[in-house]
Amino acid sequence: MLSLPFQNHKTSLAVCICLALLFLRARLHHLLGFSGFVDVISQKLPLALLLAIATVAFQRLGALSLPLGYSVKISASLLILFLIPASLLFHTFIAYPDKLTGFLKNLGLIGGLLMMIYAGSGAASLDSSDKQAVG
Repeated sequence: MLSLPFQNHKTSLAVCICLALLFLRARLHHLLGFSGFVDVISQKLPLALLLAIATVAFQRLGALSLPLGYSVKISASLLILFLIPASLLFHTFIAYPDKLTGFLKNLGLIGGLLMMIYAGSGAASLDSSDKQAVG
């Protein structure tokens, strides 16, 4: 079996915190410029206000579940499902080359989240304490 540094609980926790910080920062950015955020969404999708609220809530839940180690595989999967359309709709670097950095950032996030799905959240997580209590 492939041995990864993620199998160390300290490394897994550090990865989760790094990923969570990006989602928390994006959430804060979206909250501080909420009306502009809604305007950007409305240019591409209907129900922009509802989608903006859902996005901010989704980013918060995902960012909290990762460092806490609660349902990390489910949370990481949902965040990937969020990042794919967000990247394709709002970071269209082919038409707007200045959006390449945002697209690549999201691609890197997807890679980190895929590693969390593969490796799990480590021994220092709420998920592992549930398994220890049951098993």
